Amino acid sequence: MIINFDKIDISVLPNFKGGEKDFAANMFFDGTNRIFKGRLIPGASIGLHCHDDSCEVIFILEGSGTLTEVSPDDPDMVSISDVKAGDCLYCPKGFSHSLKNTSHDDDLVFYATVARQ
Repeated sequence: MIINFDKIDISVLPNFKGGEKDFAANMFFDGTNRIFKGRLIPGASIGLHCHDDSCEVIFILEGSGTLTEVSPDDPDMVSISDVKAGDCLYCPKGFSHSLKNTSHDDDLVFYATVARQ
């Protein structure tokens, strides 16, 4: 199957998962899994959320930002990492994460897959 994101309407989700500003995405959903091209404008974020029954893989295409990760084994241990174009991020089932565009000028653009497990 070929997914052409240019042919999928953009959904704009304000304060997605408790984040800041708007998250825009061309989202494919087959009833189980989501595959999307997402965009965060400068200062926008996807709020911290847990993948209780899924995992997520994110490939950064453009821009830069920060990834926040929390392990279910130690919820008090929070890891914050800088991310940039070319990075591949993985959030395993049971972990929590958030993504923020820390740029003042450039959008953070990425592909992501959320696969139910």
